[in-house]
Amino acid sequence: MLAQTSTSVMPFLGSDVAANYDTSKLVILPIAYEATTTYRRGCENGPDFILEASHQVEYYDEELDRETGCEVGIYTHETIADTRSGGISAEEMLKVTEETVSKLIGDRKFVIALGGEHSITAAIVEAYRKVYTEPFTVVQIDAHGDLRHSYEGSIHNHACVMRRIVDMDLPTVQIGIRAICKEEADLIKEKQLTVFRAREIANEPNWMERAISAIQTDKVFLTIDLDGIDPTLIPGVGTPEPGGLNWYALMTFLRRVCEKHNVIGCDVMELAPLVDSVVSQFTAAKLVYKIIGYQALAKGWFEAGT
Repeated sequence: MLAQTSTSVMPFLGSDVAANYDTSKLVILPIAYEATTTYRRGCENGPDFILEASHQVEYYDEELDRETGCEVGIYTHETIADTRSGGISAEEMLKVTEETVSKLIGDRKFVIALGGEHSITAAIVEAYRKVYTEPFTVVQIDAHGDLRHSYEGSIHNHACVMRRIVDMDLPTVQIGIRAICKEEADLIKEKQLTVFRAREIANEPNWMERAISAIQTDKVFLTIDLDGIDPTLIPGVGTPEPGGLNWYALMTFLRRVCEKHNVIGCDVMELAPLVDSVVSQFTAAKLVYKIIGYQALAKGWFEAGT
């Protein structure tokens, strides 16, 4: 496990507001794993770029009228499953990720994982599934279905992560989907999976109400592949697709999910930074900060004075 861990990590937002582990309510977990990307590479660098960009995010959230980072204890964990340090098998990544997330859950931390490729999510969700006896819904924001049984010879490919979660018998709600293969289309029909396609979102003003209503469990795990967002906002992803969610629709949806459901954990995956632009990593960092604020508001962390 030590071989898969890097301690050289800068804190989310910066050292001025970083909390120690014992007093923190929320842990940022960088997972710099990349092995199966199929178009633009570079998502193993995504966590570091998000952390660096977060230092440029204003502490004051004008929507919430709070300096969220100053009021909520945020601890940044060392990087795990770092493929920049050498070869790591999918099985090793899944093991170290599940073990790490399980410990954080056991210590009553709210975890936001930063990827890294989307295959990581299977291990994160498995950790939560072993802790919670009742079902929870995995809400996926993504351009792609990620429902293939296997891809390029591996069931742990990033294109298969939601199939692994469906195989866990967990309910799913997929948001912003606009690229699937026939195998995935057939599976959606066979299992009657709940999918809100990007073209439907663009043409149906009530899509958000229907999506919230489709979440049938109290507990929710949020997994966000950054290519689910319109690529004009975040072009630095591995497999960009035209269309996708705009910023304010996404913020409204995330806030309502946090208000109406018990969000137990979250990940933000697949930032593949561009060398000549900071837009993607800054937007990703701002997204993480907004989620922290919405979660803090919903959980009463502000009122608790933490």
